[in-house]
Amino acid sequence: SVPRALLPSLLALLLILLPACTGDNNDRTPSASPDTTTIPFDKEGELAFIQDGDTLVMLDIEIAESDSAQKRGMMQREGFPTERSGMLFPFDQEQEQNFWMANTPLSLDLFFINADSQVVRIQKYAQPNSAASIPSQAPAQYVLETSAGFADSYGIVEGDRAQWHRTD
Repeated sequence: SVPRALLPSLLALLLILLPACTGDNNDRTPSASPDTTTIPFDKEGELAFIQDGDTLVMLDIEIAESDSAQKRGMMQREGFPTERSGMLFPFDQEQEQNFWMANTPLSLDLFFINADSQVVRIQKYAQPNSAASIPSQAPAQYVLETSAGFADSYGIVEGDRAQWHRTD
């Protein structure tokens, strides 16, 4: 129970912090209430990482295209079906992107990819269940999420290329 004398201070603090929890249209804003439903992985395409003209690795991807799929992402999912699986977020425009890990119980690597298919930033081992913003720090049209450690396992670095296509 909170002492009555602290209530005005707590209300003032909430009014200050609440606007900081909202984001603009490129933010993957955390969901207000977690859903306990398990969401199956749906292979919809394939993506290859290319370094100096050679394919480093090919992975199966689920494509998060709708607003709801982009906001949900890997939230409430326990993982990918295989080490070589990921979720691709294609956006209409190349611009700075911001992602969140709220309600995401697993650590991820995030690859920010520009319109020319170049990896412009890699955020390795993103902290699970964190509401901290993960910015692309450069214009990006695509973001790929994989299991944490994927970039290190396959030697993927900023400047590499990513080429993808639909399989469905």
